[in-house]
Amino acid sequence: MSPKHNLLNVVFDEALFHEIYPAWKGLPLDISELKGGITNKLYRVKSEKGDLAVRIWGDKTELFIDRDFEAHALEEMARIGVSSELVSYMPDIGVTIVGFIDGGIVLTNDHFLDESLYPRILGAIRKIHDSGVRLKKVFHPLAEVRKMAEILAGLDATYPEFDIAGTIASLERIAAVIDIPEEAYTACHNDLLADNFILIRDEFRDRYTEPLYIIDWEYAGMAPRYYDIADMFQEILVPREAEEKIVREYCQGRDYDRNLRYIDLFKPFPDIFWFLWSLIQLNISTIEFDFYDYGRKKYENARENIAFLEREYGV
Repeated sequence: MSPKHNLLNVVFDEALFHEIYPAWKGLPLDISELKGGITNKLYRVKSEKGDLAVRIWGDKTELFIDRDFEAHALEEMARIGVSSELVSYMPDIGVTIVGFIDGGIVLTNDHFLDESLYPRILGAIRKIHDSGVRLKKVFHPLAEVRKMAEILAGLDATYPEFDIAGTIASLERIAAVIDIPEEAYTACHNDLLADNFILIRDEFRDRYTEPLYIIDWEYAGMAPRYYDIADMFQEILVPREAEEKIVREYCQGRDYDRNLRYIDLFKPFPDIFWFLWSLIQLNISTIEFDFYDYGRKKYENARENIAFLEREYGV
């Protein structure tokens, strides 16, 4: 078997897949590369035995992703019906295989303006948060930001145009106001961008038990439920009116003001997490992507939200 770092640089063909997944050895395959992965390579593989999605882990992603935790999250989320099945986990070669969700629509940011979809989108998120599942990873938002800052510092990469230390100090003050204990954390996805929602088309509904599934559980862990929604808002960037409607659907009329306040308070955290992540990728990734501009926008959004918290809540 090829070392995992080589799988990113070799042709992914039938021979390679048969070597990786001998259960399908000898079967004709239909292989196509999937779009959407920034740090990993993704492929769809079909045969008469089924339909699979193959993820080849990106180089150096072990710096911030624990694949054992991801595999556990995939198993648990498939069990409660919000994720596809984990088919094979191969840490020795850096590959994860899950069932491919056919007949689905990958959501875009515009879908989050369609109120008719809110029950399905927020129903899936509530199912995660209310599941009682205990994931192996604890995703403490402030600790995760600090971890990213430490990784970046260890790369001897400096960016004086960004006030990283001052911004983290602001997050520390906000975290003191939030003050949610770890025992109140729930299972969370922690990367709810639109691309990670798969809406099943009506004509395919009889194939699936659920109307919507969520994919890509690399950052899943026990976290404040409000952080999960805040992260989603910072990805989909819908108007404030849409955010308020989404929160109302999420909390089902219970503690709306409290839910909205905590979600607002958490908004700068995912932006700074992904900002630091992007600068790390800028230094280690071989993939062609404008990580700097992506990170810059995240940083600017975080600073705007920190200013909003001061105006709106006096924090």
